[in-house]
Amino acid sequence: MKSLLASKPALWFLFLFNAVVAVVAPFVVDGAQGVMTAVGMGVVTAGAGVGLIRGRT
Repeated sequence: MKSLLASKPALWFLFLFNAVVAVVAPFVVDGAQGVMTAVGMGVVTAGAGVGLIRGRT
């Protein structure tokens, strides 16, 4: 499972999908739940972005 999550296509999917959800969530879900969803998805996006940057070197 770890090798699958470390692959470039999986990291790109996680990065892009979670970035879109993080941007859209506060507009679709009202209140604190939307904000917390955006924050959680933002954390996953940041982790995938770091994985992409580390894999580039």
